[in-house]
Amino acid sequence: MGERKEVFVTVGTTCFDKLVAAVDSDPVKEALFRRGFTHLQIQIGRGTYIPSKVSGQEVGLDVDYFTFSTSIADHLKAASLVISHAGSGSIFETLRLGKPLIVVVNEDLMDNHQAELAEELANRRHLFFVRGPQLLAQTIESMDLESLVPYTLGDPNDIVAQIDASLRLTSPGEGSVKKEGEGEGAGISKSKAKKDAKNAEKAEKAAQRQQARAATSSVGASESDETDPLSPNYGDIPVEDIQSKSITGRTWTDVGELCAEMKDKNVLIRGAAQAIRPVSKKMAFLVVRQSMSTVQCVLVVSKDVVSPQMVRFATSLSKESIVDVEGVISVPNEPIKGTTQQVEIQVRKLYCINRAVPNLPINIEDASRSETEFKKAEESGEQLVRVGQDTRLNHRVLDLRTPANQAIFEIQSQVEKVFRQFLESEGFRGIHTPKLIAGSSEGGAAVFKLDYKGQPACLAQSPQLHKQMTICGGFGRVFEVGPVFRAEDSYTHRHLCEFVGLDVEMEIKEHYFEVCDIVDRLLVAMFDHLNKNCSKELESINRQYPFQPLKYLPRTLRLTYDEGIQMLKEAGVEIEPMGDLNTEAEKKLGKLVSDKYNTDFYMLTRYPLGIRPFYTMPSYDNPAYSNSFDVFVRGEEIISGAQRVHLPELLTKRAEQCGIDVKTISTYIDSFRYGAPPHGGFGVGLERVVMLFCGLNNIRKSSLFPRDPQRLTP
Repeated sequence: MGERKEVFVTVGTTCFDKLVAAVDSDPVKEALFRRGFTHLQIQIGRGTYIPSKVSGQEVGLDVDYFTFSTSIADHLKAASLVISHAGSGSIFETLRLGKPLIVVVNEDLMDNHQAELAEELANRRHLFFVRGPQLLAQTIESMDLESLVPYTLGDPNDIVAQIDASLRLTSPGEGSVKKEGEGEGAGISKSKAKKDAKNAEKAEKAAQRQQARAATSSVGASESDETDPLSPNYGDIPVEDIQSKSITGRTWTDVGELCAEMKDKNVLIRGAAQAIRPVSKKMAFLVVRQSMSTVQCVLVVSKDVVSPQMVRFATSLSKESIVDVEGVISVPNEPIKGTTQQVEIQVRKLYCINRAVPNLPINIEDASRSETEFKKAEESGEQLVRVGQDTRLNHRVLDLRTPANQAIFEIQSQVEKVFRQFLESEGFRGIHTPKLIAGSSEGGAAVFKLDYKGQPACLAQSPQLHKQMTICGGFGRVFEVGPVFRAEDSYTHRHLCEFVGLDVEMEIKEHYFEVCDIVDRLLVAMFDHLNKNCSKELESINRQYPFQPLKYLPRTLRLTYDEGIQMLKEAGVEIEPMGDLNTEAEKKLGKLVSDKYNTDFYMLTRYPLGIRPFYTMPSYDNPAYSNSFDVFVRGEEIISGAQRVHLPELLTKRAEQCGIDVKTISTYIDSFRYGAPPHGGFGVGLERVVMLFCGLNNIRKSSLFPRDPQRLTP
């Protein structure tokens, strides 16, 4: 079998259908085959182009088509030749790898962007320019892969001639007519001959200019900066300057604070380069993002303020690079689309703190799209890149930068804040319990077992045992925010192997409804706070993941387990006697309650004892039931709570009935032998609160770095 020689065609994150169509044509494939290439990888991009054939063997080549790849770098490394359009960030990575590269120049880029690109790539080897995709097959046939001529920028007005000279090619003229019986060189019109002569003269002059510049190429790239008096106002910051070298006392402004009242004020911001848009050699736009806020920064060439080199520096930045921008606030006459702040910064200084790689594994714009956008695109025949859940989680650092994710985790932070503040106002004390324990805290086999210095141990399924022990220790009322571990093989939208538990335990004076009252007031206070103080975040989430606002009552609805079962039976749903509600039953009951009581938030009390943990107190009037409750939001269980067994003999009996080795929890049981008050409590997953309040369809969206049965990284 011969050596694999692969060609990779990239259109980057934008569309250049003409290039894709040209490469997908038989003449180009035949030219590649004749030059010894065996495999062709074509990135179709986001355009409207549809391949004429499916992936397979064509014209002697193995051809593969794909719309997007998260491993562009791997394709580039494997390639023997790369074909790219002028706007693709893959150009620079290809040159760094020393790969032969054909850059196809679009006609409408000749006047500005392409001239800058050519200058940026001056004196690089292994580089060809093609004016339009129509000459691609000819270039492939004629290119010399062994002794490539470096390309050097000359007069920007002669860029077309320079490209032709670098390729030793000229475009076919429109007036060329081949008469019958004449050879390839015959039948050229006078006008065509004159045009060819003129082009040849241009090419010769361009080649002379190239040679002259090649002699001074050692200083070429840096010379423009040295001769620019404004060069101190822009550039990449040296590493030593960001190693806590000094404290300057400069005043920084958050992007979210920029407003019209700051007009004509000089500001200094730091953020990520979300979008870079060159308009011409003398003007460019840069959108800078900080958290959920974005602002448009404008660079316009102006004497003693902004130089062409500074504009070129701005357009060379890669997306997501961290930049410092200093400039003056201006207020445009028309609303600014695509940014949160309705002001602009007229840039005076621009520094890059850290450059992102040119080819990001996921595009923030793609990861921010809503289902509504995809539906509209589908209806119009447009192709959009959909970033799947696994891809998002594989590159979570980038995924977290989307506006919706920024908002989700601000909501999560506020939920924890209200949880702490409310409980502290009710006389609760924060505690921290161990996560390495000798035995199961919940019963069952769903525990992560480990060796603890020669002793069997496991990760705590909840802080249940130890928070009860603190009540026995006289703490009265306690709460904890901490990790919880469940080794269940649950591949559902709402289960995780590790989550953040919000746990509460308290003394009971008379009735376990005292615990229910705390749950009622806590959750209502939490929901009120989010609606009142997080409207911006909720709007941001709603744009990408549309949801209906949560319906809840000032005093939470309470139904007994039996009342809930009866509602289901009347609706024709069969439920196992004294059994737990499955997911479908929970959803159905949630719908029934919402329709009847106009609330998405309610409690079910007095559950059967047989489906509750061993430490749950039986009911006084019927031992088949228990003093327990669950809380539901949008038809899904969110909280589980109960009065606890505080009598050691009954606790021992219940543990044995549930299959728990009493020896492993002996210290827990012994704590009730020294006098223990009646008490109860509850636990709720932080991620589940956020998921259900925001109407998200998967708990992984509300978990910072989710851990499920199949995911241990990142």
